[in-house]
Amino acid sequence: MIQYALKCSHGHGFDSWFQSAAAYDKLRAAGMVACAICGDQHVEKAVMTPRVRPARNAVDVPNSPPKPQSEAVPLNVPRNAAEKALAELRKRVEDTSDYVGREFASEARKMHLGDAPARAIYGEAKLDEARALVEDGVPVAPLPFVPNRKSN
Repeated sequence: MIQYALKCSHGHGFDSWFQSAAAYDKLRAAGMVACAICGDQHVEKAVMTPRVRPARNAVDVPNSPPKPQSEAVPLNVPRNAAEKALAELRKRVEDTSDYVGREFASEARKMHLGDAPARAIYGEAKLDEARALVEDGVPVAPLPFVPNRKSN
């Protein structure tokens, strides 16, 4: 496993874990790496320092400055007001809407045409599917985050 510091084209910084460097490259090329804050898929590796552990029996060098104590902050804890607002929005969407996954475009279209009962839904759609919904007057809006995929 490898952890990368990443940055989107909007300047949001976040960390993510990957199976390997090759796995990161493959996922990024497939458009599956997105900003954890805004969902932007234009993500690049940010400048980062390597994480190197000292030897178990390392001896402190005399007159060296004290080692900084870094407090690890879990990645799922919002670091600022924007992240907190996005986390609250995500929770509200997930609590009050049905996840329809990759069937979002067809479900939204069925509800718009009256072929399915109206309800709050969220999911995933390809860019051309989303564009077609908007052009056809189906009321949809992009979410500022990538939905968690649910398996059931």
